[in-house]
Amino acid sequence: QVQFVESGGGLVQPGGSLRLSCAVSGITFSDNALGWYRQAPGNERELVAGISSDENTKYAESVKGRFTITRDNIKKTVYLQMNTLKPEDTAVYYCNAAWGSGLNSLRVLRSPWGQGTQVTVSS
Repeated sequence: QVQFVESGGGLVQPGGSLRLSCAVSGITFSDNALGWYRQAPGNERELVAGISSDENTKYAESVKGRFTITRDNIKKTVYLQMNTLKPEDTAVYYCNAAWGSGLNSLRVLRSPWGQGTQVTVSS
């Protein structure tokens, strides 16, 4: 069974940075596209950033130029570097893996989701 373990969240002031990590097990990590998602209270979960098996990336418009997604196929970990954080970035952040290798395959994800990691941006 797939397992996602997110870490690295916390409380940070506006303009600050955080680096999230997600350790993935139970799948052939290098073969699959991966994504970071977030869910704020009262909102649906949304895709923040995705990375394909050959390291093409895509980002939500709201985080372009501020967030960077990377992957380490040896450590089976996906990262999200978040810079210039804003209060509207406050959410629980989750990672997930697609069933396919390309960015378009991120439409269908795996279960169960991990517990996520809370990011709070506030002064």
